[in-house]
Amino acid sequence: CTGNPFFTTDTCASLRAAELGADLLLKATKVDGVYDRDPEKHADATRYDSLFLEDAIEQQLGVMDLTALTMCMERKIPVQVFDFFTPGNISRAVAGETIGTLVSPRNPNPTDSH
Repeated sequence: CTGNPFFTTDTCASLRAAELGADLLLKATKVDGVYDRDPEKHADATRYDSLFLEDAIEQQLGVMDLTALTMCMERKIPVQVFDFFTPGNISRAVAGETIGTLVSPRNPNPTDSH
């Protein structure tokens, strides 16, 4: 579907976002955000409203594959993870509404020292 053998759709999306200089990568998926563990297996799983790309990688939260997350982290591209199957969610995400989980770089502005 991406025309790139051996690359996941997540990695291809990250690559395209980097090539285009995107401000945000939208990841529409089957869950309503990123959880501390699999919500299908653990009823007490907690959804994050936001977290850092570095933490998602370190905690192996399964947001995206490691290559895709690393590319977003290196290029300072945040990822908005949201439920594809909820009607209107794509429009909400494009409009900048807060839905799902925002996974962002720790320091989105490389010139910012804090």
